Amino acid sequence: MAAVADADADDRIARGLAGGDERCLAAAYQRWGRLVHTLATRALGDAREAEDVTQQVFVAAWRGRANFRPERGTLPAWLTGITRRRIADTLTARTRRTELTASLGASLEHEDRMDEEPERVLDRMVVTEELSRLPRVQRDVLELAYFADLTQTQIADRTGIPLGTVKSHARRGLRRMRHSLELAGVRAGR
Repeated sequence: MAAVADADADDRIARGLAGGDERCLAAAYQRWGRLVHTLATRALGDAREAEDVTQQVFVAAWRGRANFRPERGTLPAWLTGITRRRIADTLTARTRRTELTASLGASLEHEDRMDEEPERVLDRMVVTEELSRLPRVQRDVLELAYFADLTQTQIADRTGIPLGTVKSHARRGLRRMRHSLELAGVRAGR
């Protein structure tokens, strides 16, 4: 009898979410947020990244609710599909970040150092290293802003992260890098 009640509750949540009921989004998060987080943690091996993916999944579910058809499948299955796509996006971004860092390092090695003071080359290498130490989401936001030359609005659109959160990640990342670089003795404007 409890299984029937759970199935009825799941169906009400699914139909309510599809219909735009924010309470059903909250109920879906309460009911399946742990599932999404567990899948992301296992795939990514990083609890922070898993938290970001979990948030992105439920934001995507809310934004894409018009595409969800409860008669075609269950809400947990739909959320799992979104989770898998977000995990794949995260892994792709991780690979791009690694390639970008390697490419930047290689270009620094091949640069004509006669045109640039050794201190500036060293500073750039230190900045690149500090960027790699940031939490993944802060690093991604800053790399998209500075290396891909995207605006914060474009970053929000591309990643699915709310604009205010993008701004917060950028601000915290820059603050953290500034603090680390100051401790390392690197000064801006050398």
